[in-house]
Amino acid sequence: MTRRQPGNLVLEIEFLTGTYRGSTGPAAVAADWPPQPDRAFSALVASWAARGERPEETAALEWLERQPAPKIHASGSEVRSAPDVFVPPNDATTSRAKTARDVFPPLRRRLPRRFPVARPYDPVMRVVWEGCSDHTHLDALNAVARDVTYLGHSASLVRCRFLVGGDAGCHAPQRARTRMHPGRLRELTAAHAHNPTRPVIPTATSNPPPPPQPLFQGTGPLILEAIGEAPDIRASAIVCRKLRHALMSGYRRTVGEDRIPESISGHAPGGSPTRAPHLAIQPMAFVGHRHADARVFGYALIPPRSGSSPLDGAKFRAAFEAVTDYDEGHERRLLRLRGRPLPAPIDLSPAGSNTVRSLQFDPYAAPSRVWASVTPVVLDRHLKRDPDREAREMVARSCERQGLPRPSHERIRIGNDAAFAEIPPARAPAKPPWSRWHVPPPFATRAVVHVLIEFDAPVCGPVLLGAARFSGLGLLRGIDRRTECA
Repeated sequence: MTRRQPGNLVLEIEFLTGTYRGSTGPAAVAADWPPQPDRAFSALVASWAARGERPEETAALEWLERQPAPKIHASGSEVRSAPDVFVPPNDATTSRAKTARDVFPPLRRRLPRRFPVARPYDPVMRVVWEGCSDHTHLDALNAVARDVTYLGHSASLVRCRFLVGGDAGCHAPQRARTRMHPGRLRELTAAHAHNPTRPVIPTATSNPPPPPQPLFQGTGPLILEAIGEAPDIRASAIVCRKLRHALMSGYRRTVGEDRIPESISGHAPGGSPTRAPHLAIQPMAFVGHRHADARVFGYALIPPRSGSSPLDGAKFRAAFEAVTDYDEGHERRLLRLRGRPLPAPIDLSPAGSNTVRSLQFDPYAAPSRVWASVTPVVLDRHLKRDPDREAREMVARSCERQGLPRPSHERIRIGNDAAFAEIPPARAPAKPPWSRWHVPPPFATRAVVHVLIEFDAPVCGPVLLGAARFSGLGLLRGIDRRTECA
């Protein structure tokens, strides 16, 4: 007997070959990833029919088709190229008498076809019906799901099961484009009865889009989620500089070169570095957990602590939209970063409110007395006679410049290793080159260190220190969070 638990109903689908083959039609050039709930429902109906259309399973599928539209929890994917492949058609022509050339496959005429394939980063996806408290049909649904062997193309082998209160995974939920509706089982059954060899499946019901949401609300950071894999955290400075250049390009297109705000570019009108606070861009990584691996999930655009936020107006929206494309399928804007020295293009999109924990900014902003570096700090000047004392003094002054209390030298710890075990050391051997942190060229000869700071009282973040604090380095995270700021 399946264990009953309160919570959501989850259909877990694992792609056993690590690939998904399925598209919206023969001419499609890319796989339809992630597969929509109605496609999964069609696979369940095929299993139900093969099992003999048992009454309890019929009732279970009819109950499922009446539920509200589910959410999809799936990772991003890589798209495998789909060149034209010339294959014989499944059916011989019937316009004239059949000959060996019509029937024998090696002699048939060949027509172009594509077989698009998606390689998901996580082979397990989940379809989640939120708030389904009726567990009456769970056993019947699982009996049907166990006999589902593929989803989409017959080469997309899968394992399926239903869970109640199951884990939805770490992937942000996506709105389904299509949904089941009452009577869907009857429609699919009638289509198969009309033409068992090649049934014409009626179009699924579209899921109405939600009302449009503003790109950005409030005065806090704007989090951009990486769609697919992001580069190693040691390459954060490269990505963050690319991201700033992309935003500046958007401003050039919308307001002109001479009107890019200092708060975005970090440069005064004459081209010299600005002395005013400006936008910082930092990585958002899986840090501070016993299973953490420092994987980067996205990047945060962090406005200055004081003054109006550069992200809070029509000019920023126009600049952002000028350098992004709108993905209608997922109803999101995509910003693609590409070009050297990036090893591959990176797609970024504004993260929703229901996102993975690694994209939540609270650990970097909530009050804490102890702060530790996630990305190493680039010291403001070269070290001379007393490196340890000079490094502590630079860190203390950097805290003051940010408006934080000045910590005493005794409460500043400087070292090569981070307080978070998953974070790479600040200094690594010269080879291999990928083991080193990338430091922006103006600061390439400066000392790079990890820091741990204990303040006398809790302070609020974000805490950004050092010469490269606006471009992917010098990010600290609170360790012991409190409820009040100093």
